[in-house]
Amino acid sequence: MRAFRRLTSRVVPLDRANVDTDAIIPKQFLKSIRRSGFGPYLFDEWRYLDRGEPDMDCSHRPLNPDFVLNQACYFGARILLTRENFGCGSSREHAPWALEDHGFRVIIAPSFADIFYNNCFKNGLLPIALPLEAVDSLFNQAGPGFDLTVNLETQTITTVYGDKIHFEIDPSRKYRLLNGLDDIGLTLQHADKIRAYEASRRQEAPWLFPEYA
Repeated sequence: MRAFRRLTSRVVPLDRANVDTDAIIPKQFLKSIRRSGFGPYLFDEWRYLDRGEPDMDCSHRPLNPDFVLNQACYFGARILLTRENFGCGSSREHAPWALEDHGFRVIIAPSFADIFYNNCFKNGLLPIALPLEAVDSLFNQAGPGFDLTVNLETQTITTVYGDKIHFEIDPSRKYRLLNGLDDIGLTLQHADKIRAYEASRRQEAPWLFPEYA
């Protein structure tokens, strides 16, 4: 998992509340568990004028010109600004996979669905919950050319005008993001202790191990 420390990027304003995971990545794309390749299908039903299918070449599909991701001024943006209860619905981990694969690293909203929120941290995304008035203020400023700087170490968001917004984050989640540690990476930090335990168990109860049989 990629570490996250500081990011300055254009902001994509997605002014919709209760965006569920089926809107983020529709159900027909859930057959794959590769964790990559979902970016072109992010917000598929809003982004395109036809129905997407797995492994479809999206480069020639008809785009919805009114959808914000299709506006050239937001190409390459890595911060998504949205409304309350983002990521509600099913618990599919494909939703953060699609957001990350598209290029997003930060999502700012007044609130998130719990399972989606947890899945973001496991996949290198930083979901930031801010008070409603702070999100409203950002939406009022958002538009072509509006950038934000997100600093995880100081837990601050800085606008192009120099205004700073502090955000809260659980210390353990902050540590994992700063160091690029998913669940496997966190476990491997204790690899020496795991090997020592396995060695002692092999001596104490050798019949539990395949080579004994």
